[in-house]
Amino acid sequence: MRALIVLSFAIVSTVPLVAFGQASDPDKHVKDGGVLVKGWAGRVDPQAEKRGSKITDAKFADLAGGWHVTAGPAAIYWNAANAGTGAYTAKATLTQLKPTEHAEYYGLFIGGSKLDGPLQNYLYCAIAGNGTFTVKHRVGGEVHELAGRTANAAIKAVDATGKATNQVGWRVTKERTSCLVNGTEVWSYASPSLVGEGKLESLDGIVGIRVNHNLEVQVSGFAVGKG
Repeated sequence: MRALIVLSFAIVSTVPLVAFGQASDPDKHVKDGGVLVKGWAGRVDPQAEKRGSKITDAKFADLAGGWHVTAGPAAIYWNAANAGTGAYTAKATLTQLKPTEHAEYYGLFIGGSKLDGPLQNYLYCAIAGNGTFTVKHRVGGEVHELAGRTANAAIKAVDATGKATNQVGWRVTKERTSCLVNGTEVWSYASPSLVGEGKLESLDGIVGIRVNHNLEVQVSGFAVGKG
């Protein structure tokens, strides 16, 4: 599915949604939380930071063959050694382990820069248990929606127990940047149009994991390679 190329990104106002979500489904606070994997870091979303949440309210821990994320507030997780440059691919197999009150999104981000500062910048593709995906860009406190919540047959929805396993990936070339789910391209955009003022600093950047609030997700097969 091809996205229309536009000259600027649409800014998504998250305040009403956050306010409603917090009233009906507040962030959980995970016991003995924090980023417990050597070399990795994490950061909760700015909205969660404003509410006083910290990365210790979520948990990113080793698990045989990968990692286990227990949220907590929505957050990103990264290791600066995992960077994509030039033409590259990124992928991970993500398993939602339990049902959530609302459709919550989890996936991979690329082009990460200044992740621990006020001008954090990255592009992410994320899926939810209802079989939909979204693509968004964050710079500082702004979120730009490039693809709204869209159903796609390539995404495996959760079963009766709230569990589903999908591979989420990125393919970056100088011409196009694409998000793939289980090997199927669900979204594509002209690479040059993703970079510039108010956009990504560069498609070269850190690749990491994003998990929305109150999810429990297992991550395996995480890899960044040449395209």
